[in-house]
Amino acid sequence: MMIWKPFLILLRNRGGANGMLEPWFQSKGLGNADQVLAYFAVSKLGEPPVDGITDTNPEGLTAVYGKWASAVAGRLRARGLTCKVLEKDAFQKQMLEKLIWICAFMLVGARHPGATVGAVEKEYRSEVSALIAELAAAAAAEKGIVFEEAMEDRLCAYSRSVSHFPTAVKEFKWRNGWFHSLSEKATAEGKQDPCPLHTTWLQELKIV
Repeated sequence: MMIWKPFLILLRNRGGANGMLEPWFQSKGLGNADQVLAYFAVSKLGEPPVDGITDTNPEGLTAVYGKWASAVAGRLRARGLTCKVLEKDAFQKQMLEKLIWICAFMLVGARHPGATVGAVEKEYRSEVSALIAELAAAAAAEKGIVFEEAMEDRLCAYSRSVSHFPTAVKEFKWRNGWFHSLSEKATAEGKQDPCPLHTTWLQELKIV
């Protein structure tokens, strides 16, 4: 069981399941490290986990890939949680989708103090839709991938499943910071900002 301890510490200290960890993995020579994309949450200590099952993904959203993927999936399923075993390319797309979710919903929510994730989905849908589209286009261009259709629907469905969660822009380096780095790189090269709305709202909130 000790084999999992360093991995769990890594997730806790490096942005949890809601961050862009690839640059850090690469810097440590861990490009092929096993990874878990956790779509479950615990509201507080002692509460049972809320699984990432939505009306668009009734099979669940949690995913894992790597050498020990099946073993991890088995442990999660034994606790009543869903988990898909994916190949690396498919896993990367889902990882980027969750990154887009946390970055878009938290930033829009921060623009409206007191807004929960559910309020963003219901009351500020046009704002979060525009930001999702912008971040998805930037991520697709940077990684040379094509996302599956209906991303907005999937992310909004997940938001409804965790509607009571508060919003705030946190762990900037591991979340919104990745998209901002794409903006900075493009600007430095004299190119158009791939995430102008994202940049504007970060500046509006004095985050950058």
